[in-house]
Amino acid sequence: MGSGPTVAVFGAYGHTGRFVVARLRERGFVPVASGRDADKLKTLAAAESGLEVRPASVDDPDALDCALAGAAAVINCAGPFATTAAPVIEAALRARIPYVDVAAEIEANDDTFTHFKDRARDEGAVIVPAMAFYGGLGDLLATAAMGDWTTADEAHIAYGLSSWHPTAGTRAAGAVSGQRRNGRRVRHANGRLEYHQDDLPTLEWPFPDPMGPRTVIGEFTMADVVTIPSHLSIPQVRTYMTVEAAGDIADPDTPAPAPADELGRSAQTFLVDVVVRSGGSERRAVATGQDIYAVTAPIAVEAVERILTGRTRTVGVASAGEIFDAPDFLRALSPHVSVELRP
Repeated sequence: MGSGPTVAVFGAYGHTGRFVVARLRERGFVPVASGRDADKLKTLAAAESGLEVRPASVDDPDALDCALAGAAAVINCAGPFATTAAPVIEAALRARIPYVDVAAEIEANDDTFTHFKDRARDEGAVIVPAMAFYGGLGDLLATAAMGDWTTADEAHIAYGLSSWHPTAGTRAAGAVSGQRRNGRRVRHANGRLEYHQDDLPTLEWPFPDPMGPRTVIGEFTMADVVTIPSHLSIPQVRTYMTVEAAGDIADPDTPAPAPADELGRSAQTFLVDVVVRSGGSERRAVATGQDIYAVTAPIAVEAVERILTGRTRTVGVASAGEIFDAPDFLRALSPHVSVELRP
């Protein structure tokens, strides 16, 4: 067991939550596992020697307070975040500890900024949503690519996934988002989120090696359309997804990810290509790695470590690129994500 600060993990028995618990232990933190299902927590404790568990439901504020008691921070890994984010944030505010989540849900992240921004700033609290592969990594890459630019015309985030075997949590979050949109699609244009029913285009994206050009779905909108515009002056933010991965996530029969190595990672590989454009100039950042769920753990845990050691730039609700030194943060992820900046 570590001897560092205690960090509560809500949704610790989920697919991503397990990676987060393991990463916290590797970094010397003491994780406390929490979540709604007491039986799953017991099973996790049996597999993780010395792990303390504290069952709690999002509709029981007293139980959430007990789950966070004595913790230095909380990481919320339990989706759908449309249901869990606000109650766990409220508990973190009562406990006066930082809150980090791994939400990929566009509307849930937008809700966090909308509902807690003023209050968190006034209280000097730190709330970092979407500290994950979707939302967090793209924001860090876009911020680093911007460099000394203070504004840009466009940001494009192209996801080159070899496949996408979704977790049960991803399926549940997608269902909630679909209900909230009432069959509509969402995009970021003209400086705001827009809902529409247009067909999504397909196009060729010039991914760099080792992937090379691939067909992608245009306006396959991810959480980056909330995180990037929250602090960067970029009126047009677009995201894209390789057709193979888009087909996987659309197919209800695509199985959940299966471990393929000793770390429990799947065989999935990714290449994230971020391009920012201003006038006739273009800057680029590229990240490659393995398993979008597994790589979320070092992203979220690195965020907690930096918050607790005071390596932050602001308070309130803030995305990764605003609150952290983006190039330095990306360098810290080097054992897990390879990053290249191309000015």
